Order: sequence, then structure tokens, then C-alpha cells
Amino acid sequence: MTTAAWVLLAVTLAFAVTDWWAVWTGRANVRYVAKPTTLVALIGVAVALEPFDATIRTWMVIGLVLSLAGDVFLMLSDRWFVAGLGSFLLGHIAYVTALQLAPSEAGWTVVGLVVVAICIATFGRRIVVGVHRGDHRSLTGPVIAYLVVISAMVVSAFATAAPWAMIGALLFYASDATLAWNRFLELRRFGPIGVMTTYHLAQIGLVAWLVG
Repeated sequence: MTTAAWVLLAVTLAFAVTDWWAVWTGRANVRYVAKPTTLVALIGVAVALEPFDATIRTWMVIGLVLSLAGDVFLMLSDRWFVAGLGSFLLGHIAYVTALQLAPSEAGWTVVGLVVVAICIATFGRRIVVGVHRGDHRSLTGPVIAYLVVISAMVVSAFATAAPWAMIGALLFYASDATLAWNRFLELRRFGPIGVMTTYHLAQIGLVAWLVG
């Protein structure tokens, strides 16, 4: 990590914590600044650090930029939800590309497949059923497509056998599962703060993977 990357990481964490506080206290105006700025600073970290592979870093930055777009869309009205979902879906495709460019291990790939299979059979299945049976039936297809892509990202992360990649991917899985559960099944008191803490830590974990 370069000095600039460390400074930008500190800025990232400061804005992330501010966003978590804003979520917990219901300060929407603060979130309009803190939420996107967290990703902007983290993109700066990814650009400033010294990666083990420059091409992989490029794809990760593309994923971060698409995640930033998704963050902005999801802060707007519900009619932008599909745009946000699509942005994150494309972001995960970029992450999958980056992870697939790294060396892989067959054993860890199998572990990733098992983890994903368990998650889909439990939480994933319930979320899809909830979407299909609820007031958002038209979103069933997009939600299934997103589940497939993020699952591929998790498996790809496990295939690298890199702890930071696996931690980041699992936290992303947890964040999106919590978001979907809150939106399509039932809102839990700690749901919104759980979504954002796991999301920001997931993105930080994936960026940390770039330095090995």
C-alpha cells in the first residue's frame, strides 16, 4: 500500500462510519453525501495502491465505479431500483472477470460451490419465492439473474484461495441477502445498518485483495 492509498483508506472509513451513523439515525441528507463519497474514496484507494496485477486492478475499478452508480440509483426513488440492481449486476460481472484472471485452486472452487449451494437453497430460495408471490413479481427475473451473477462472484473469490477476496465476497453476499430480505420479505430493525456495514466492508475487502 502506498501512502496515498493509506490516506484514502482512512477517508473511506471515515465516510463509511458517517454513512452508518446516518442510516441508524435516519439522516437522509447526510447519506446523500456520505454514501457515494465512501465509494469515491475507495476507488481512489484502488487506483493509488500497488496491485499484484494491473489488469485485475482495472477490472476491479470498473466494478467499483458501477457499484458507485448502483449506490446513487438506490438512494433515489423506487423507480430507480432496477437501474441500481442492473448497475450492481454489471459490477459483479467486472469483479468475476477480475477474480477469474487470478490463479485458481480446484479445491477452494468446490468449497465456494458448496457455500453458494447452501445459501441459495436457504435464503436465496426464500427471497425469490417472496419476490414472486409479493407485490414485485415483475422483478423475479432480474432478482434471479442478480443471484446467479453474485453467486458466480462468490465462487470466483473462493477459487482464488485469497482470504481477503473470500471475506469480501461473503460480506457482499450477506449485504445483498439482507437488503433483499428487508425489501421483499420483512424489514428487520437492524436490517438497514446491517446492509451498509457489510456492504462497505465487503468492498474494502475486495480492494484489499489487490495487494495480495
